[in-house]
Amino acid sequence: MEALEATGAVAGDLDFSLFGLFMAADWVIKAVMIGLVVASVWSWAIVVDKWLGFNRAKREMNRFERVFWSGQSLEDLYQTLSDRPSKGLSAVFVAAMKEWKRSHEQNAATHIGVQVRIDKVLDVAIARETEYLEKQLGFLATVGSASPFVGLFGTVWGIMNSFQSIALSESTNLAVVAPGIAEALFATALGLLAAIPAVIAYNKFSADANILVGRLEGFADEFSTILSRQLDARGGQG
Repeated sequence: MEALEATGAVAGDLDFSLFGLFMAADWVIKAVMIGLVVASVWSWAIVVDKWLGFNRAKREMNRFERVFWSGQSLEDLYQTLSDRPSKGLSAVFVAAMKEWKRSHEQNAATHIGVQVRIDKVLDVAIARETEYLEKQLGFLATVGSASPFVGLFGTVWGIMNSFQSIALSESTNLAVVAPGIAEALFATALGLLAAIPAVIAYNKFSADANILVGRLEGFADEFSTILSRQLDARGGQG
């Protein structure tokens, strides 16, 4: 009975708050915890940035499509957009129009060559916009896949410390085992805390990026067809 009371008194003196567990951990587990917290904070910063960025990209695409299909001339729309930085559909449109105008100013020999160059420019513009949309998603994927294993490493290290404490004290009472086990579980919890939101955000933003890229590709095909008709019309006039 006295031994149990002593064990309870020692266990009661231990600080099992999150800050207490961190301060009681050795440098390896502290490094794991700090790394996971930093990864989690960085992930949330990326989540907020991508959420705002994707919403802005959707609004800009909707606005551009309304103007493009309103019947405004391509030349007037190009003059409006070419003087300012553009993203999304606007960037694809401006890139194609630049090549269109450059080819006609240089009196391109064949319409086939003009069409091929425009298609290449559209592909490059789409690739550039896709890279922008998918920027930093790789970090979310890395955090989502690696954080549980990093937390597991901290768990294993904490359990090893518990066994070492048992061996040194030659006792298996709660006061000896509890600190290491608590540190181990805390590291696991931090790993999951960093991984779960990162995985959810990665899947969500990857799907959103695919939708936006699909809109870019669809517009590029439609715009290429429009320019191709104009090339045929000019060829027929010639």
